[in-house]
Amino acid sequence: MGKISFKRLCEDAKLPERMTDGAAGFDLYNINKEKVTLKPGQTRLFPTGLSIAMPKTVCALIIPRSGLALKHGITVANAPGLIDSDYRGEMSVILANIGTQDYTIENGDRIAQLLFVGAITGEEGIEFVETDTLSTTDRGSGGFGSTG
Repeated sequence: MGKISFKRLCEDAKLPERMTDGAAGFDLYNINKEKVTLKPGQTRLFPTGLSIAMPKTVCALIIPRSGLALKHGITVANAPGLIDSDYRGEMSVILANIGTQDYTIENGDRIAQLLFVGAITGEEGIEFVETDTLSTTDRGSGGFGSTG
C-alpha cells in the first residue's frame, strides 16, 4: 500500500491507533481543549490536529465508531468522509447526534475511525466508455434488498 505520513499540527494531537490486531479501522481523537456537548439533532466539526500524506493509490475514509453510534447516537454526518491522497489540510470529523440525549465530547476522546482503501485514480489505465448496452448478470438491475 505504501507509506502513510502524518504531521502533528499541535502537540496534543494523537496518531490514529488500531485497538486490536484484527481491526481494520484506526481510531481518531478529538483535540478540542474544551468539552463540547452535542445536543440531539446537532452537527459539529471536530479537529484531530493531524494532516496526512498518502500514495496516489490510497484514500482514507472517516467512518463512525460503532459503540458511539449504538450507545449514544453519535455518528459521522457525512459517513464516510473521504480524504483524497492530495489533501494536506487538517483531518477533521463532522459528528452528528442522531440520538435522544445530549452527549459530551472531551479532549482526547476517540470520535471516529480512519479506514484506508485502494483508490483507482485513472492513472492506472481506467478508460470510460459510453455504450447503449451493458453486459448481463444474474442480479441484473435488482437493487436494494434484491439479494435477500
